[in-house]
Amino acid sequence: MAILNFKGKAFVQNYHLQVKYHQLIPRKSKSLTKKVSLHDNLIIHGDNLKALKALLPTYAGKIKCIYIDPPYNTGNEKWAYNDNVNSPMMQEWLGKVVDKEDLTRHEKWLCMMMPRLRLLRDFLCEDGIILVSIDVTVHRYFDGIEQRTQCQNACFQLDEL
Repeated sequence: MAILNFKGKAFVQNYHLQVKYHQLIPRKSKSLTKKVSLHDNLIIHGDNLKALKALLPTYAGKIKCIYIDPPYNTGNEKWAYNDNVNSPMMQEWLGKVVDKEDLTRHEKWLCMMMPRLRLLRDFLCEDGIILVSIDVTVHRYFDGIEQRTQCQNACFQLDEL
């Protein structure tokens, strides 16, 4: 099996376990219906890692198909690394926009993706699948993450830019 190594990997491979569980609190002012319920369709505002941890107790092992469309990591997305991982190197990354000139953008992207994919894996039922839209430039990195997160089923939609 191929092994994918990148800066920060040692700090993020189990970071999803350190993220505390959060409670989802419905807000009537943001609801589209009169009856506010956590057992209906949900729109969750906030950090996706915290949202996943909030949903995990209810949906662990119950999801058949997950589709995600992460930033493509081309340097044009203007995303900033925001996981507060206990590492001096990664603390330097916090809040800084990742652009084309950033020579560590692939490492930052991988560090952002790995904990989320590990959490998503816990949502899947036995025959579940994760579908991911990614750009061809990051496919080789993503393939390594898929192997390291032990996702048995992987399907890649390669979007040409």
